[in-house]
Amino acid sequence: MKRSGVHRIPFTQMVAMLVAFVLLAGIGGTLAAFLAVPAAVAVNDLGGEALGFLNEVPDELVESQMSEGSTVYTKDGQILASFFAENRVIVPLSEISIHMQNAAIAIEDERFYEHGGMDIQGTLRALVKNSSSDSQSGGSGITQQYVKNILIDKASQSGDPFGVLQAREATMARKIREAKLSMAIAQEMPKEEILQGYLNVAQFGSKVYGVEAASRYYFSTHAADLTPVQAATIAGITKNPNKYDPTRHPEFAQERRDTVLYKMWQLGYITNAEYDEARHTPVEETLNVTPVPLGCAPAGGAAFFCDFVVKTIMMSPEFGETREDRGTLLYRGGLQIYTTLDSFRQNAAEIAMKRNIPAVNSANIGSSLIDIEPGTGRIQAMVQSTGYDTGANPEPGFTSVNYATDFARGGSRGFQPGSNFKPFVLTQWLREGHTLSEQVSTASRTWTSGDFHSSCMRASIQPWTPGNAEGGGGGMLPAAAALKQSINTAFVYIGSKLDLCGIAQSAWDAGYRPTQNSDWEPIYTPQESDITISPNMVLGTQTTAPMYMASGYSTFAAGGISCTPIAIERVVRPDGSEIPVPSANCSQTIEPEVANTMAYAMRGAFEKGGTANASKVKDCRPAAGKTGTSNLGANTWFTGYFPNALASVWVGDRFGRNVSHMSINFEGRHISPLYGSSLAAPLWKDYMDQIVDTIPIADFPEPDPTLAAGAQVLLNPGAPCDAKQPGDLGTLGAHPGMSPITGQQSEEAAPATDENGNAIRG
Repeated sequence: MKRSGVHRIPFTQMVAMLVAFVLLAGIGGTLAAFLAVPAAVAVNDLGGEALGFLNEVPDELVESQMSEGSTVYTKDGQILASFFAENRVIVPLSEISIHMQNAAIAIEDERFYEHGGMDIQGTLRALVKNSSSDSQSGGSGITQQYVKNILIDKASQSGDPFGVLQAREATMARKIREAKLSMAIAQEMPKEEILQGYLNVAQFGSKVYGVEAASRYYFSTHAADLTPVQAATIAGITKNPNKYDPTRHPEFAQERRDTVLYKMWQLGYITNAEYDEARHTPVEETLNVTPVPLGCAPAGGAAFFCDFVVKTIMMSPEFGETREDRGTLLYRGGLQIYTTLDSFRQNAAEIAMKRNIPAVNSANIGSSLIDIEPGTGRIQAMVQSTGYDTGANPEPGFTSVNYATDFARGGSRGFQPGSNFKPFVLTQWLREGHTLSEQVSTASRTWTSGDFHSSCMRASIQPWTPGNAEGGGGGMLPAAAALKQSINTAFVYIGSKLDLCGIAQSAWDAGYRPTQNSDWEPIYTPQESDITISPNMVLGTQTTAPMYMASGYSTFAAGGISCTPIAIERVVRPDGSEIPVPSANCSQTIEPEVANTMAYAMRGAFEKGGTANASKVKDCRPAAGKTGTSNLGANTWFTGYFPNALASVWVGDRFGRNVSHMSINFEGRHISPLYGSSLAAPLWKDYMDQIVDTIPIADFPEPDPTLAAGAQVLLNPGAPCDAKQPGDLGTLGAHPGMSPITGQQSEEAAPATDENGNAIRG
């Protein structure tokens, strides 16, 4: 019958037990039993001060925080990953089956509730048996095993391998210390707490610690629901965790389990019927193994997001002063880490990616898609075309490099954004008092340093003659049309009318961050001063990451509110307290009238003649966005959004090389050249079409009338999906997809075609 409370014994009896233990351990057999009697009497002659050491109980034993693994969850509560030095989940005794409690007591310490931390009878019996046969019996009770395991755990947590060895070594000194601590703890802790501690700290297999983790691993159940046969299987493992692991040696495990069952029956913990049924059940039939998911790899398509979460923890002072402290907290702190990842959106992103960009393909193309919620910075989906593999030699189609983020958080050096950068240039255009309807030149000409102005530094450039992808240019058109058709020469002209340092400021305010400096070295902690000030910056020449492009555009979607991208919502310790997490630091960084006018201008991408006209979502709801194509089509982009949802897509070389994609064969299709409208925008559409039904339709705010100045971006507002839109662009002024001056295709408006001249865009 289980008894509660602290088991108090006379102090003299406790010392007598220790002295008896020393004599028994040193001599053994009948002689030791004889000598133990006068030892119990002689102890009365010892002074209290001489025996005071027995009351010394290290705090780590009484108030021990065992090493416990951490679990990462999606925002909807699905387990994403687990991290542990030891696979352990701590639970209170009330959540451990009474069968498990009885099984442990029966096989390890049947007089657990009777003695004061050390069972002299059991120890004597073990020593006599050991001295008279070749077999070795441990003789250590539950309290002694609890002490031993806690000392091992603490040494392991503190990185003390010698302490681990010392706690395990079979020496007289260790056994005496263990016995002394066991008896002292029995005076300080209730029996229930000791049993609870033992069941949580003990090793129940080659890779499993604690009864809850063991229950999940071997039987896919919880410790609270263990049956007698399951409890007996687990209880039997601790004698030799490798030998009696039922997944490795079922024959040994079953033999040991049956021994436990016999002891349970003998002590009245199970009935005759329960005993007969259990011992005639093969151990293999009782197993329902759930593999232990360690690290990010088991997260599948969400592995790169998981990796981003880990790197965020390792870089954030909220989780410890040093990287070592943060790593210890993650692997041993028992954290419940709740992230921003939306399981539904992540699944949709994975489906869209597989349908559009295979991991291994004929053109060696790779891709990344990231979804960031406007106004909060929450990363809701992160996926890339490759699989996740941190090995030294990953298989084709796998990598450890996270394309979505920067070098410090994923290993990527980033990619040139090309025309995806142009909205930041037009933002500065509006900030300096220009309008969407103001006429800009599309003429191709040679520019020199003297044609540009920068207030923060001297920006120089060799004579430069930029052009458009399809050539052409000349004459004037509204700034809004220059964005819609993504005309390079027009944006160089716009840049010549602005403060280049102001362009950098606007890009930074929006959320753009560079990933490499002017010497092509990776940037670990981006600063505004890291943005390279140069005339060619207006065409997006400095590398960045999809996360930063998504962050920048989300500021336009949120009316000028910029938020740092975040992946962690909250982190809870085992005691229920919360650890502060990195903040999104949302603030108004772009004037609302400027942000709303920019959103209006970017809606032109989905209009007839816009670079993403073929990528409207299935319900034709209001959307804004911009394609991007860097020099020679090396990197292509599409970042698009509704007022309440946004995603950025990058498509480029999967090995990170800055190679030409002017003519490629991609999975049976000839694409010449590769534009942002070729693969990136259709991938964005595929993703958005899957999630759009879960997103309420929202209207964009009206543009500022002064900044828009009558520019007509929307050709036929409110028209249904299948409505034919007029070819006249009104004040935008050109036939769709054609240069307003020469009649040639503009930079990205032309659809890519196959070898027969058929359009393949969208």
